[in-house]
Amino acid sequence: MSSIMTNTAAMTALKALQATTKNIESTQQRISTGFRVAEASDNAAYWSIATTMRSDNSALSTVQDALGLGAAKVDVAYTAINSAIEVADAIKSKLVAAREPGVDRSKIQSEIEELQNQLGAIAGSASFSGENWLSVDSSAASYSATKNIVSSFTRANDGTVSVSTIAVDITSTALVDANAAGSGILDTDFTTTGAAGVTVSVLTLDVTATNVNDIDIDDMISNVDVAFQAMTTSASDLGAFKKRIDMQGTFVDNLMDAIERGIGQLVDADMSEESTRLQALQVQQQLGVQALSIANSNAQTILSLFQG
Repeated sequence: MSSIMTNTAAMTALKALQATTKNIESTQQRISTGFRVAEASDNAAYWSIATTMRSDNSALSTVQDALGLGAAKVDVAYTAINSAIEVADAIKSKLVAAREPGVDRSKIQSEIEELQNQLGAIAGSASFSGENWLSVDSSAASYSATKNIVSSFTRANDGTVSVSTIAVDITSTALVDANAAGSGILDTDFTTTGAAGVTVSVLTLDVTATNVNDIDIDDMISNVDVAFQAMTTSASDLGAFKKRIDMQGTFVDNLMDAIERGIGQLVDADMSEESTRLQALQVQQQLGVQALSIANSNAQTILSLFQG
């Protein structure tokens, strides 16, 4: 039936054209934003997962910063202890020289005192971000022998999150302890067994003290070597911590990349596919316009029936 009141063909063609235009708009939005899931309305599940993982990646970025800060603290302490090892070795050499008969011990002591001052300066300056792991005060209320470095951020299966740390025990790294009962490597007292029986530390030993004899100097040499070995062990421990921190930093960096790739798999638009789809839709739109034009021309055909 031909009707001028109801043009079914035109209505169908219009609906098809409107659907094609809507699809073009969606495709153009994906091309312009780069996302096939840009909003929750696009795909609520994927959008929720992607938003959560982006938040976790942001937290991991902060973990990276914390690891960098921790690595810097360990590196400062490691560098300072290495310098202190060299100075302690020099003190030991001076003590060996003082053991020789006929030497001027006062001149040797002057050199030792300068080396002792240098050890104090090394310990006091080994600070980073307000923390010094070599010069401490174990009697202070705020003192903690364990330093924690944030190393990871984890989300469990049930959605709960947790932060893990790398614990560094600075008990064995402290060179100087301001506590009256100093327990640092360099300020721990020892008593020589010679006739003088002097009580000194690496930082206070004096080869010119009254009644100091060869036995006392031998004890000083022995105890400086003990301190030397303790610092060597501390440097080794700090080196191991730094290696672990570096490895964890690399892991976190790779983890962030993996998460970013996973997010991309969920929400990124395939630009090649979208470009092909856009071209196809544009052709459909042109055909839809032609189909609507043909459908609208039916009324002119009906009019021609009444002419002539």
